[in-house]
Amino acid sequence: MQRLRWKIAQFLEVKWWQNYLAKKEKGQYYAWKKNYWTHFLTSHSIFVTEGKRILDAGCGPAGIFTILDRHEVVALDPLLDYYQKHLLVFDPSDWPWVAFIKTDLESFQSEKPFDLLFCLNAINHVADLNKSLGVLSSVSAPGGRLILSVDVHRWRFFRWLFGLLPLDILHPHQLTEAEYKDRIERVGFEVEEVKLIKKEFFFKYLLILANKSC
Repeated sequence: MQRLRWKIAQFLEVKWWQNYLAKKEKGQYYAWKKNYWTHFLTSHSIFVTEGKRILDAGCGPAGIFTILDRHEVVALDPLLDYYQKHLLVFDPSDWPWVAFIKTDLESFQSEKPFDLLFCLNAINHVADLNKSLGVLSSVSAPGGRLILSVDVHRWRFFRWLFGLLPLDILHPHQLTEAEYKDRIERVGFEVEEVKLIKKEFFFKYLLILANKSC
């Protein structure tokens, strides 16, 4: 059942992007997105020093890779081929500093570890949450930094209801803040700080900052 929900979510994810970008001009959209990511880093005091090897997991067509042109970046997403085929704005050749890899997070491997791992608004899109978090841990350098953002449930009743019924079909996983923190720490990260980005009735959108245990 979980795998089926993930496949439906992936199909609808492409449709969402098609509708969202249908009337957007490429140059204006990416200029706005770069400003968004720059503000995201500065507002949360996230400093990306040069010489870092960086992973953008679940990058989408306009992930944080767009502003990391002075770094060694790997960006992965299982839908990259669909983005390139169906979204007129997305062309991997526009980002020559990025090594794009079409894969789901659960299958990703890397012989060379990453100093900085971004997983922004993506972890609740994966098929296997625990395995995906384990992969992030396995490819992190000792002391590596995980920067993860995700919607979490505010109320346990609605967390149960959304898990039972397809009320949030784009997101196969419906967890609380405590559950995400627990699962992140179980794979070898130490949660350093949790920041509230936005709060709505059902969800809180959180930024979770964690470090890989040495």
